[in-house]
Amino acid sequence: MSNREASRGPLRSSIMTEGIDRATHRSLFYALGWDADYLRKPLVAVVNSFNELVPGHVHLQPLCQAIKLGIAGAGGTPLEFPSIAICDGLATGHKGMRMPMVSREMIADSIELMITAHALDAMVLLTNCDKVTPGMLMAAARLNIPAIVVSGGPMEVGCFQGTRVCYTDLIEAEGSVEKGEMSREELARLERAANPGAGSCAMMGTANTMNMLTEVLGMTLTDGALIPATYGARIALARQAGRRTVELHKRKILPRDIMTLEAFENAIAVDMAIGGSTNTCLHLPAIAHEVGIELTMNRFAEIAERTPQLALLKPAGKYFAHDMYEAGGIPALMNEMIGHGLIHPACVTVTGRSIAENVAGREILNEDVIHPMGSPISPKGGISILYGRLAPKGAVVKRAAVALEMMVHSGPARVFDQEETALEAIFDGEIVPGDVVVIRYEGPKGGPGMREQLLPTSAIIGMGLGRSVALITDGRFSGATQGACIGHVTPEAYLGGPIALVEEGDIINIDISEGSIDLEVPPGVLEARRKAWQLPERTELEAGSLLERYRRLVGTATEGARLE
Repeated sequence: MSNREASRGPLRSSIMTEGIDRATHRSLFYALGWDADYLRKPLVAVVNSFNELVPGHVHLQPLCQAIKLGIAGAGGTPLEFPSIAICDGLATGHKGMRMPMVSREMIADSIELMITAHALDAMVLLTNCDKVTPGMLMAAARLNIPAIVVSGGPMEVGCFQGTRVCYTDLIEAEGSVEKGEMSREELARLERAANPGAGSCAMMGTANTMNMLTEVLGMTLTDGALIPATYGARIALARQAGRRTVELHKRKILPRDIMTLEAFENAIAVDMAIGGSTNTCLHLPAIAHEVGIELTMNRFAEIAERTPQLALLKPAGKYFAHDMYEAGGIPALMNEMIGHGLIHPACVTVTGRSIAENVAGREILNEDVIHPMGSPISPKGGISILYGRLAPKGAVVKRAAVALEMMVHSGPARVFDQEETALEAIFDGEIVPGDVVVIRYEGPKGGPGMREQLLPTSAIIGMGLGRSVALITDGRFSGATQGACIGHVTPEAYLGGPIALVEEGDIINIDISEGSIDLEVPPGVLEARRKAWQLPERTELEAGSLLERYRRLVGTATEGARLE
């Protein structure tokens, strides 16, 4: 070891701040307004996903300042840098929806770039929405430096004509206007009421689901998931997170000490108990992969079998994220589950204490919102994994949002090679009760980008077909989706999976209770179709474009749609 190397201090950042050969580095920090005393402290990144395009992120600046005050007060030096954040709501229904899944990888990569390039000692990840939170967790797992996640919290509930509403009520109302059951003037008033301010959408969408599971994983402070965006308590929590990050650095508690196999099993169990978004079947495996853990769809299925559903929020139910917070939140739910052996209680968290210690004494305050184990909503979890000739490697459905009469369904396929043509057929009245709408070439590679099929599913509900029509896709769904909507069909159509071979009128059999999805076509006929199959002609992606590179690198949905 050289004298120069030996002179480096115990901090990771000392590679920049100590030694006679680091005068240029120190000078650059001085140019930023820091002096030598601050460079001898842990340099703590604050990754801020604030922007003025996403309601879930527009209010993050005060939280960021609170985090930085907490870091400084605990003896660290806070250094803020930005992260991108896409609003899935604004991206849906057009080619922009190809970008959110791509952004997850870019968020993880960009944080890795910034942290590695600047040799920072620890980080606080300020997030809130669908792909941002999993992208940041992937970065934390990959970098394995002390880290805490802080979310921006859920939006307040809207009110329209005396009824509590949110984003999902608005998108379903569009179908009501098409049917003449609601006037355009009423829709315009609902538009202003459904999303009343800052925060992640008030339902059990992917944003709130992932924030809840981040708390379960142990990567955010207790109650960090559901304190409403507008509450002062969220700013206080942000300040506390800043302080705790410096403490994590002192105690050398790292993300891979926290995100263990047992922690991921806890996350899946709570996901099943809350009836979370099916997108968790993409995100949890991708995060786990970063720490060397393989989460298969079989593991999701196994945990769903033994975990009852204890909560039912919008869009499947009538309650909102705010209601769950008031009912005791994730700590009350987890304490109930620990008491019945459904949670590994000893998992360490960013508090420095175990999950069990964090939630001790927390009680369910409203059993209509969070059911006790003695009276579950369902004996099985809110997500089901289906297998069969149509999805040999699996498909996913949010069973918590499926009407009882659609748990078993058989009907003729109505086949569409992209979202837009399916949506047009639904609004034109071409889809009738009993049909099975098949939307394909929307998978990770086929899209590319695995677009959410939120508009077609919402149109089915809005047109009064939610209890009589199923939808199957190799794409994915929003947490706002309800109905018999089966996604992540693998292998996807772009790779010649069975979904690519379905023809108009083929009978498809679905049994969600039994976990099966079958195509009623003789094997010989299916093989003949396979031999004749060719990719349909579509506008080719420009060579070297972001989406073209993503198509080449992305893996399957059942493995998290992560880059290979």
